[in-house]
Amino acid sequence: LIQKYVGQNETLEFQITTDPTKTAPKVFGTSLAPASYSFLASAVSVGRGNQRFSLRIPIRVIAANPEVLSLLPGQRVRATGQIKTSREARVAVMFLTRREIKVLTEASRWTRSLGALRANLRELSARDDAGSLIPGMVLGDTSLQSVEFRSAMRRSGLTHLVAVSGANFAIISLFVLWCMQWIFRSLRIRLIFTTFALVGFIALVRPSPSVLRAAAMASVVLFAKGVGRRSDPLPTLGFAIAVVVIGDPWQAREPGFALSVLATAGLLLLAPKISRFLSRFIPKSIAGALSPPIAAVVMCVPVLIALSGYLGLMTVVANLLVAPVVAPITIIGFVAALVSPIAPSVSSLLLLLIHLPAAWIARVAHWSAQFPVLQLNTGLIGFLMGMALLAMIILAIALSNRWRRIFIVFVLIVALSFSWLTRWPGPDWDIAMCDVGQGDSIVLNLGNHAAMVIDAGPDAQIENRCLISLGVKRISLLVLTHFHADHVEGLAGLMQGRNVGQVWVSNGAAPLMESRKTRRLLRGTPIIEVIRGTTTEIVGTRGAIHLKVLWPESASSNSVDYSEDGTTINNSSVVLEIRSPDFTLMAAGDVEPSSQIALLPLGPIDIYKVSHHGSAYQSPDFMSQLSPEISLISVGSDNSYGHPSAQTIAALVRLGSQVYRTDSDGAIALIADKHIFSVRTSGGAWWKKVRLS
Repeated sequence: LIQKYVGQNETLEFQITTDPTKTAPKVFGTSLAPASYSFLASAVSVGRGNQRFSLRIPIRVIAANPEVLSLLPGQRVRATGQIKTSREARVAVMFLTRREIKVLTEASRWTRSLGALRANLRELSARDDAGSLIPGMVLGDTSLQSVEFRSAMRRSGLTHLVAVSGANFAIISLFVLWCMQWIFRSLRIRLIFTTFALVGFIALVRPSPSVLRAAAMASVVLFAKGVGRRSDPLPTLGFAIAVVVIGDPWQAREPGFALSVLATAGLLLLAPKISRFLSRFIPKSIAGALSPPIAAVVMCVPVLIALSGYLGLMTVVANLLVAPVVAPITIIGFVAALVSPIAPSVSSLLLLLIHLPAAWIARVAHWSAQFPVLQLNTGLIGFLMGMALLAMIILAIALSNRWRRIFIVFVLIVALSFSWLTRWPGPDWDIAMCDVGQGDSIVLNLGNHAAMVIDAGPDAQIENRCLISLGVKRISLLVLTHFHADHVEGLAGLMQGRNVGQVWVSNGAAPLMESRKTRRLLRGTPIIEVIRGTTTEIVGTRGAIHLKVLWPESASSNSVDYSEDGTTINNSSVVLEIRSPDFTLMAAGDVEPSSQIALLPLGPIDIYKVSHHGSAYQSPDFMSQLSPEISLISVGSDNSYGHPSAQTIAALVRLGSQVYRTDSDGAIALIADKHIFSVRTSGGAWWKKVRLS
């Protein structure tokens, strides 16, 4: 029934099932979409007036009104918006609304009370990275976290700390079980009261499928601790897995379910062995605190690699550093949430007490996120690589002391050698194209950690991460070809901890919102509007490069149109010809055929940064006269524009050009030596020699 409404504006009545959360603004093509608010719901009717039909299907709601943050699970509401198809497996459709959402029924008193606890903890927490971490570690509430901090947590392998996982439930359950020993002697009674506490905690953090899954895994750990050595906990783990899958078959497709099972298995199987091993070198209490996170991370390695395609070399180190403070923050934060309605001053004091250890976790996250990662493969190959790594770790634990030392040294030598040989961008790179998705960012190495950058991509975190991988600390010249969001929204990441000497921009100011935002960020930095004929020479420790601006024309001769028309903005792009003793490069921004034809005649060049992400709007004469040996296309995978065009790629191949594209090759780096090139991609391709004819 719902499928016939897809693509239409309709009125839906639905019951909210999860708390609304704010989504980060994203770049869609050339513009920056505003922040939105997302939550899951169960649609109960569709249509208007007498043409209403009852249904019962799960939906994803995307709302533009920030007032939805006050909504609670259980409330029944009505809204008008557009129904669209969704790729999310758990929902039937996606419902987008920009209008007011009318509340039909209020949430229960129980739900409002639990919502107040969550809101109180959020309000009393500090508005910095450390403060935003506490609601996440206690209740899985990440609404206070900045985009930059979320990215640092993810890259450092610490995201699991702010997701309601089996670890949260295990910490709270074991804490309650420990407290009960002072009240009840009977282990059975203690377990019963702890079970009630576990149910209450489930209600507090919301009984979503992921929460129920985490609770099931935590119950296994709780059972294992309760019975000690009198019973094998592995059958209990198997029973919990069966219950979760039978109760919610969708869990079998969830990567989070696999991670929860593996982490729990790590706590049961590896943690005791790791604890005994570490206790030889450090106090037993510290070894006991460090072993659970190590065991969980080690067991999850195959799935983590299969999902992300990389392994953070500092992940284990980061988890080791933060392990001692995880339980205190979780327990004290939980107590602070419980007492917040009746004693907010006590709650504030408790939160102040754990702010320092939370700040330690935030510092570790930012520090470890700066290190490069080991690029591997996603999917089955990545999973098999992870299994091989896991097997080596288990073998190292099982071996005797003498052979363990030999094996560990051998594995470290092989791993470090492999990491050095396959790391991107490799040594002595000259030109790099960052993999920024649907956008542009090219970096030229000037030596001694200095670079010239052309465009900053659509995402600040991705841009910053790429420049970290390239070792860039100073930017002598930044060229922003035009002000479309996919070329300038990453500017904040580019400027993070880096000095920018000078900026070249187009003489077209549209789109005005982006150009004004860009100039605010660059306040205090010299900005020059360049036109055709502008030239300069940049001398670095790697030699001199000569820059010549080929486009745009001057304002007087070109009658610059400051409208918001996409083609007009594209055709205001700065087009650069870059020459050095080792290479020639044409960076053409997003210029389209009319401007490309106006640039003719042109001579052949070595490297062509293909205009407008390889779109079909290209002048054949323009490409033919450039006759590039290497063509670089910066493009996002599965983009809605059909970039790059098969027609454009075919034309470049017919000219004898070797085409590299970020959607399939990842980030691209080139070494140039007297017009002979070595090419490396972050997708794992080995150095390839390209000898010019």
